[in-house]
Amino acid sequence: MSNRTNALINEKSPYLLMHAQNPVNWYPWDTEALNKAKNENKLMVISIGYAACHWCHVMEKESFSDVDVAALMNQDFVSIKIDREERPDLDQVFMDVAHLTTGKGGWPLNIITLPDGTPVFAGTYFQKRQWINLLNEINQIFNNQPERLVDLGKQIKDGIERMDFVGLVKDSALFTEDSLQEAITSWKDNLDMVWGGNIGAPKFPMPVEFNFFLSYLSNTEDETLLNYVNTSLTRMAFGGIFDHLGGGFARYSVDEFWKVPHFEKMLYDQGQLIEVYSKAYRLTKNPLYKKVVEETIAFITRELKTPEGGFYSAKDADSEGEEGKYYVWTKSEIEALLGDEASLFCEVFNISESGNWEQGKNVLFQTQCIQEFADRLNVDFDELNSKLNKSKQILYKQRITRTYPLLDDKILTSWNAIAIKGLVQAYKALGNEAYLNQAIESSEFIKAKVFQDNGALWRSLKGDKGSINAFLDDYAMLIDAWIDLYQVTFDEQWILLANNLLEYVRAHFFNEDNQLFYYASVLDEPLLVRKSEISDNVIPASNSVMAINIYRLSKYFLHKEGYHTSLQMLKNLSGKIDEHGKYYANWQRLKLFFIYGTNELVISGGDIKKAHNELITDFNPFVFLASADSNLPITEGKNSKDLTFYICNDNACGAPVHTVEDALLTLKHNNNVRNR
Repeated sequence: MSNRTNALINEKSPYLLMHAQNPVNWYPWDTEALNKAKNENKLMVISIGYAACHWCHVMEKESFSDVDVAALMNQDFVSIKIDREERPDLDQVFMDVAHLTTGKGGWPLNIITLPDGTPVFAGTYFQKRQWINLLNEINQIFNNQPERLVDLGKQIKDGIERMDFVGLVKDSALFTEDSLQEAITSWKDNLDMVWGGNIGAPKFPMPVEFNFFLSYLSNTEDETLLNYVNTSLTRMAFGGIFDHLGGGFARYSVDEFWKVPHFEKMLYDQGQLIEVYSKAYRLTKNPLYKKVVEETIAFITRELKTPEGGFYSAKDADSEGEEGKYYVWTKSEIEALLGDEASLFCEVFNISESGNWEQGKNVLFQTQCIQEFADRLNVDFDELNSKLNKSKQILYKQRITRTYPLLDDKILTSWNAIAIKGLVQAYKALGNEAYLNQAIESSEFIKAKVFQDNGALWRSLKGDKGSINAFLDDYAMLIDAWIDLYQVTFDEQWILLANNLLEYVRAHFFNEDNQLFYYASVLDEPLLVRKSEISDNVIPASNSVMAINIYRLSKYFLHKEGYHTSLQMLKNLSGKIDEHGKYYANWQRLKLFFIYGTNELVISGGDIKKAHNELITDFNPFVFLASADSNLPITEGKNSKDLTFYICNDNACGAPVHTVEDALLTLKHNNNVRNR
């Protein structure tokens, strides 16, 4: 490797540092690079990726490490590298360019812009010769017919401004159960009822969808949808997408059977899937879901947790330059390690001599549950399970001697908040105090490290130093996590912090024109356009999370204005939700609140902790818990010496009850009333 470095050498992002010794004269996104392009009248190459991205690594080796490519880029372009996880605002705008001009996106994302930053081209991965030809062609047009690129740039900018436009919907129409049913019926056409997930390949876990379905199923009987959720979660847990030795989930599977993963592991997937499996366990009591929760939490605490209690971002797909090398096995390797137990293990996890993946290698995956194997082999389940667990331990001990995939050790506020929420939900499901303690420890870490002096948050931490002003998802996810944390601890600092963050967001992100929120603070310089994130994807849209946050906090702080803001946000999206329901799954979850209503439950007197622990194992996402010991508006006037449960709707309360059983019966009755 060359001793020469470029301007990325001073960055903290592992992804940017990967390119710091490229012969390409990379710059980070800053005023120096942007001014250089203008002053020298050069096109810009803006290349976006992330540390765990396999094809980003491939293009870095094939093209950006090549001296001929570098000579061309350095002579005719100003080249900027961006970590999409640090700067999702930039990634969002430029990904819109890709979708607008090509109909698809992905990473690495490569954009070419005019000297003033107006994009004129977007694409993803290119082989070396393709990349050279592309750069030469566009530069030739720029030198000989610049007006063509100027006109194209104007068209692209106009198109971006029209994308995702949301106006203020002023009608007073209420949301109906009929519209919800129509959306779900249409949605079902895209669901794979045999293998789970959405039809086709590649197959991504979609925890936002599962969360909506679970909320819906907690209040409504729908056997088809329940079977779909159980099929999806079971197939994912059996598949190679789940790490059967070390726990945790890969980003996605390349096939429709969840078999072969794209091996990178992201914190946001782990946190959301811990939440989903925890809720599903509370709803179904399926022991497989409990196992998945426990093993995924074991993975993040063992391999992603920082010494101070936060969480790192991701583990790479590659090691030693080869995708998946850390995770896959030949049959002979397994036989050498397991001896007489190898045959059984290979049968359960589909290991073959020729390999079930590439070059004779095998991915571990199941096609049956362990109980089915025990029944077929006529052996005791516990004995079989014990043998398999011992074999897993042997293989895991061998695996950790291999070259470890790159760890992306930046700490992102929003992703840590997602992990905290997952841990809280796991505590609700399993009652393991260690999970709650980890959620509190991580929250204390975030509270100590990411707040700026002016009340704003940092987006990213590396070591003790914060960088980049936080975006709406950082605030939204943290508010969401801390509302949940209050509901299991009754430590009011968390809900007060959540409410303070909401006030900051109102002051710095709110769009008065349509009552939604911008993705970046109004204090930050806008890019091509000032964007709002509205559609739910693998991670819920920051606006949908904020709308639910506002709804929930309006109940705790008796903010009528907040309730109406949340309603207005949902109304603004009603057309998109009805037409494209699956892309607005978290908005649909909010819609459930307005269709079916919610309950506030305040516990007072007696052994609150014992009563509280019994209540939270019941899965009812339409209930917001509080303790009368908290000094919150929702608790005012709800004090008693003996154990009492005040169950209210919009602060209109029924007769108090005095046992957990009666409280659960009252909530169940309220559910039944809502369903009439």
